[in-house]
Amino acid sequence: MSTPTSSAVAATGQGSFSLKDFLSSFMLTEFFKGMMLTGKYAFSGKITLEYPEEKTPLSPRFRGLHALRRYENGEERCIACKLCEAVCPAMAITIESEVRADGSRRTTRYDIDLNKCIFCGFCEESCPVDSIVETSILEYHGEAPGDLYFTKSMLLAVGDRYEAQIAAARAADAKYR
Repeated sequence: MSTPTSSAVAATGQGSFSLKDFLSSFMLTEFFKGMMLTGKYAFSGKITLEYPEEKTPLSPRFRGLHALRRYENGEERCIACKLCEAVCPAMAITIESEVRADGSRRTTRYDIDLNKCIFCGFCEESCPVDSIVETSILEYHGEAPGDLYFTKSMLLAVGDRYEAQIAAARAADAKYR
């Protein structure tokens, strides 16, 4: 190995003494610049929200808890086309159907396992009758694995309870669809 010559050191600028650098490090200018920046933000207004009492606004496209919707006459919207089950990448949806006396098809079983669900929104996008939707509800939990297994009656109950909120979010998002 060869050692660098004095001309190589001088050419790169290493090893040379700089009075400016020495005084800058001695006077702690970087430290005071950092303290000034800290002081600037330490005495400004806080932007922290107190979560349970204050909530941030959610987008109309937020994907939270699933719900099954009904028509105005009270009949469920789902026509058992099984597109949502087919498009679900996590295979979280299970549908069974039967043909009614009038020839229309309706679901007898519509289950969503939220432990598997990745909340991608494909089920919502594939539904031709806007039956399955993802609401803006994010405050739900399950203490056991079976608590997040939603059946048809549970999904319809969520849809019935939050229909006004779902319709308002759909109306706000309608011009972008």
